[in-house]
Amino acid sequence: MLGRFLEFSVPTNNIIDSLSFYKLLGFHELDSGDAWSHNYAVVTDGEICIGLHDRELDGPALTFIHQELTKKALSMSDHGFDFEILQLDEDAFNELTFVDLDNHMVTMIEARTFSPSGDDLDNSVCGAWFEIALPVKDALRAARFWAPLAPELLRMREEPTTHMRFNAAGTPLGLSESIALKTPSLCFRCEDKEAVWIALAKHGFVHHEHPGFEGAFMSIDAPEGTTLFLFDEDYLGELYEVEETHQVNAD
Repeated sequence: MLGRFLEFSVPTNNIIDSLSFYKLLGFHELDSGDAWSHNYAVVTDGEICIGLHDRELDGPALTFIHQELTKKALSMSDHGFDFEILQLDEDAFNELTFVDLDNHMVTMIEARTFSPSGDDLDNSVCGAWFEIALPVKDALRAARFWAPLAPELLRMREEPTTHMRFNAAGTPLGLSESIALKTPSLCFRCEDKEAVWIALAKHGFVHHEHPGFEGAFMSIDAPEGTTLFLFDEDYLGELYEVEETHQVNAD
C-alpha cells in the first residue's frame, strides 16, 4: 500500500551543518534532483537514506514512492485517511502527507528525488543501521493503525517495554513504548566503539552515554535534531517467526 520506501526525511534550517555532520560520520552524499523547490540534500550509508529538507515541516517523515499517487489518494480518502498535505496536479510534483495515531508523519510522492548510489558503500562510523524507531504511547494501538499499511510483523518484545517491528515497504519500522525515545530516531549496531570515540573527540558532536533507550550505549544528536542510537547488537535479537497469537488484527 505504501509503495516503496525512499528516505527518512528531516527538516533543517541549516542544511550545510546537517550535511557536514553526516559526512563527518562517514555517510555519503547522493546526487539530488530538482523536484523540490526548497534546498535539499541526501546522505546514505548504503542502507538508510536521510533526506535533509530546508523546509517548514512539523517533524521527520517516512517518505515512500507511489507512482499512481492520485489513484492511491482517492482510495485512502475513501478509507478515512485525512491528509496534512495533498498536492495532486499535472503541473506540480505530487505528494501527500498524513500522520499516524502518535502524530508521526508519513509522506508519499510520485517519483524519486535523488539518484541511488551505484557503489557498495561501507557503514558509517555509527555501524550497521537496522531500524527507524517511532515513540508511541500504546504499541498495540499504534500497530493496529500500521498493520494495513505494513502487514508484515517481523519481531516483537513485550518486556521491559513493548516494542513491535514491521516491514514498512522494505524498511524496518519499530513502534516503541520506551520513555527514553522522544522523537523518530535511527538505530545502528556498532562494533567499532573506538572509531565512534575518535569521531566524537575530533568533531565535538553532541552525544550522551547510556541514554536509556533499549540498552543503547550511546546516542548522537544531529544539528537538525535527529537522534542516532548506537547499540552493541539489535535489541530484539535474531529474526524469528512471529507466533500466530501475536499477529496484529488490522480490522
